[in-house]
Amino acid sequence: MSRNKGRVSPTEEDVLEQEVPSGYPEYPNRPPTTDDSAGFNWTNPTYFVNLPSKGRFYPPGHPMHNKEAIEIKYMTAKEEDFLTSQPLIRKGIAIDRVLESVIIDKSIHIDDLLLGDKNALMIGTRITGYGEEYKVEITCPKCGKESDYEFDLEKIGTNDYEEQIKELGCEFTPRNTVSVDLPLSKVNVEIRLLNGHDEKNLTEQANKKSKKNMPTSNLTDQLRAFIVSVNGIDSPFAVANFVSQMPARDSKFLRDLYVSIAPNVDLVQEFECQKCGHEADMEVPLGVGFFWPE
Repeated sequence: MSRNKGRVSPTEEDVLEQEVPSGYPEYPNRPPTTDDSAGFNWTNPTYFVNLPSKGRFYPPGHPMHNKEAIEIKYMTAKEEDFLTSQPLIRKGIAIDRVLESVIIDKSIHIDDLLLGDKNALMIGTRITGYGEEYKVEITCPKCGKESDYEFDLEKIGTNDYEEQIKELGCEFTPRNTVSVDLPLSKVNVEIRLLNGHDEKNLTEQANKKSKKNMPTSNLTDQLRAFIVSVNGIDSPFAVANFVSQMPARDSKFLRDLYVSIAPNVDLVQEFECQKCGHEADMEVPLGVGFFWPE
């Protein structure tokens, strides 16, 4: 038998006439409203992040092609939830979720970005969330003592990849790849820069081989991933065949070249020890506390 037997449901008039309990705000007797803003009309501002690549390494048709900056919204409590989500942290995708959330143009996906552009986006997001001041504990390389030091994230610049391309005798192609002649074999190769998808694929390949106790081939896998064509031939078979026979000198040259021309943020800033006064150039440490200031 129902315990509510014999009770009569209150009418709407009864509800509206009930006294408001002590401690609660007094609202006039009025029908419910669909406006749930509670009088909060904050418009979240946006921020433009300058990209180290200037969009030069993205192919035609890509949403980042020749795009020098990316617009993001200011970080909010919603993004802080992502940073504290244990499932996202365990999967290693908490920061990716934050960056995906703040990007205005939803046609841009995090894994489509070059590593350097993603780093710039991460720094820009941190600035919108907590400001450009980044205080971190630094160990002085001279006296070995620890002290708090404040870096200015707005002063972080980018490397000059365009100058590197000129010095190394490379040139851009119409599809935003880079063409170069190898020093020993004199073979002309065309290379591209790897994005997040490529990096994940390489990691998955390495993990699969490791689980099967197969010999690793990290170097050749990476070369096959970023070489687009060999002497104008862009078939995967031609690229793989060349990589398997590439002289070690050419391989090292190509890997060093890749690192030199890859656009990225320049994290080096001046550091002065508060204990001994030692001055040195130091890289801004992007540790676990980067998104959590004191």
